[in-house]
Amino acid sequence: MRLNKYLASCGVGSRRKVEELIVTGRVEVNNKTIVDLASQVNEETDHVKVDGQKLAPRRHVYYLLNKPKGVITTTADERDRKTVVDLIDTKDIIFPVGRLDYNTTGVLFLTNDGDFSNLVTHPRNKIPREYEVQLDKPLDDNDKEKLLKGIYIEGERGRFKQIVFPKKNHFTNVIVTAVEGRNHFVKKMFAALSYTVKNLNRISFAGIRADIPIGNYRKLTQHEIDEVIHKYGR
Repeated sequence: MRLNKYLASCGVGSRRKVEELIVTGRVEVNNKTIVDLASQVNEETDHVKVDGQKLAPRRHVYYLLNKPKGVITTTADERDRKTVVDLIDTKDIIFPVGRLDYNTTGVLFLTNDGDFSNLVTHPRNKIPREYEVQLDKPLDDNDKEKLLKGIYIEGERGRFKQIVFPKKNHFTNVIVTAVEGRNHFVKKMFAALSYTVKNLNRISFAGIRADIPIGNYRKLTQHEIDEVIHKYGR
């Protein structure tokens, strides 16, 4: 097995994170520092350490958190603020899949499966993300069409796949579907057309909806996991 895949399977972090650990010389195999990303490892016979700590393969766990406001989407915070990992009662080392802003609520996955994380966050897989958006003013029809056809933010073209109004005559509330996860993507799209997002809630990710109250979490079912892998895996 490739070393980076093995590290991800042990819950060390996402594929990108473990590659950083390798190239910075923090990984040893059989007491030899490895910096080659193409290195292979035998998970049954080789002894792998990260920062001097021996690793063993972990069972994969998958959680869905309905993230509340005021929580950081990371595993630790230098300012000692509460993180999404703090909200999950588990002995497993887990990490969030992608990000939600500090005051953005909604569906967030946490896992120790680096391959699953890479699958649902890689841009080429075009994983759908559905958001409830509250704007500071009604969305103009012309601006709606621009957002659907595509506009440029930070030099790159972005667009929403769908925009719907959940309530008649109340066009400050919209539901948008996007297939990319650039930082602050939804907010920047609206800001480019002079709208301010007052509240943002992700109601589904990869087709899995928030069916639990804000601040609660549950394990993803095996059926949900298999559905995502079957639909978006390559």
